[in-house]
Amino acid sequence: MKPSGTYKQLDPLEGHGPQPTCFPRKCSRGTLLSAILLTLFGLAFLLLCHLRLSSAPRHGAGGSCGDTCRVVLVESIPEGMTFGHGSVMNPSTFSTWMNLLGTATRSLDIASFYWTMTNEDTRTHEPSATQGEQILEQLLQLPRRGVAVRVAVSHPSAKSPLSDLRALEQSGAVVRAVDMPRLTGGVLHTKFWLVDGTHLYIGSANMDWRSLTQVKELGAAVYNCSCLAEDLGKIFEAYWALGVPGASIPVPWPANYSTTFNVETPLELKLNDTDAAVYFSSSPPALCAAGRTQDLGALLNVIDTAEDFVDIAVMSYLPTTEFSRPQRCTQTHARPSSPASAPPNRFLSPRFWPAIDNRLRKAVFERRVKVRLLAGCWRHSQVSMFPFLKSLAAVADNRTHYSVEVRLFLVPASTAQAQIPYARVNHNKYMVTDKAAYIGTSNWSGDYFTQTAGSALVVNQTGSGISAGTVREQLQAVFERDWNSQYSTDIVDAERWESVCGSR
Repeated sequence: MKPSGTYKQLDPLEGHGPQPTCFPRKCSRGTLLSAILLTLFGLAFLLLCHLRLSSAPRHGAGGSCGDTCRVVLVESIPEGMTFGHGSVMNPSTFSTWMNLLGTATRSLDIASFYWTMTNEDTRTHEPSATQGEQILEQLLQLPRRGVAVRVAVSHPSAKSPLSDLRALEQSGAVVRAVDMPRLTGGVLHTKFWLVDGTHLYIGSANMDWRSLTQVKELGAAVYNCSCLAEDLGKIFEAYWALGVPGASIPVPWPANYSTTFNVETPLELKLNDTDAAVYFSSSPPALCAAGRTQDLGALLNVIDTAEDFVDIAVMSYLPTTEFSRPQRCTQTHARPSSPASAPPNRFLSPRFWPAIDNRLRKAVFERRVKVRLLAGCWRHSQVSMFPFLKSLAAVADNRTHYSVEVRLFLVPASTAQAQIPYARVNHNKYMVTDKAAYIGTSNWSGDYFTQTAGSALVVNQTGSGISAGTVREQLQAVFERDWNSQYSTDIVDAERWESVCGSR
């Protein structure tokens, strides 16, 4: 049972400052003044050191990292889905999260969209919710073990389940809701964990039991890599600062939020004993401190630097804004329990947004890059997505030998599984080329890059892995498995998908 209570935001100023070093009537006024001055001097010195260390690179002027970093691709494969014998199998999101929880000794920071970890949250009686309930139970135990838990979550809408957040607060965790609708017109859509400032998870999985057993997800876990964790931590600290009631986005961001690791000067390190150049990108632009590559810029750069192929797996692909509505519309926020949901900005009309679509077409036309796109297909798909997908596929031409293929990925559902709300979809958000791997938290439509908070891990690797292959090679293997599976269908095969993709 989760404890009951009223969810509240904690005042960041709440707490206790330094106490006097002597009691009244036992200290002279001069002694007391000296003690106060010494205390203030010490605090000022520690603050100065903290700011200098936070804003300066800690891993050498060349942007290198001496940690022995290990990265693992992790997936959630919906119950009932099976791939052929010998297909790629990665650790599950559930086992990875349980491992990270068991590893935590000092701190756990989670950036999240919403929380529905139990049957109670979704008003279901689904046995597969057990994994989410186990994760929540382990999270609630962490403060008792002396682990400091912080959760940054998107500001809940009127329909948001709050029981998980209340339980977390009552366990001793600190929860801050970031009012992204007020700040940018979007949501906090990011999904990542930071453990002990050393390990991390980033990927498509929400804090939702369905993300463990009923939705297809992909992410990356990075172990023993304080240099990467520290940099991702700066993005978390930005969310944390904006979780204060009445907060505003600073212009510019203070120096301690800045980074030296970006598309131009990535962090050089070894991932699984293989050379790599890595950085984190972030969206929207207003949340990017100095040096941080904007997520759209990172994504377009990965496309632009590809020489041979670009393979994309994403739930939603639209060269438009997806959640904007005309001003006369009175639509309320989409249900937060949906992996696809984001609130509409009711003050903007929908608009054409071809930034990514144009760049893919340019790569095909100018550099003869082969493009394959695997989009999600479920009953909540935007029906307007499919004409755009058909248009992209139509670029392929036997005479000019342009190479573009578009497929849809359909997650099968039994009668019982079909009753689970907002489930049974390929929720992946990644891209892999002959040069790089991009693992993100955003769907590919305009709102996610201009208004919504998201992040991505970009890994540049051109060599071959020493043992199990590079991250790029492993991600490519996942794409090939899904592309060639029985769950993938060509966009021109309308008979297979038109009756199940998009609301009717």
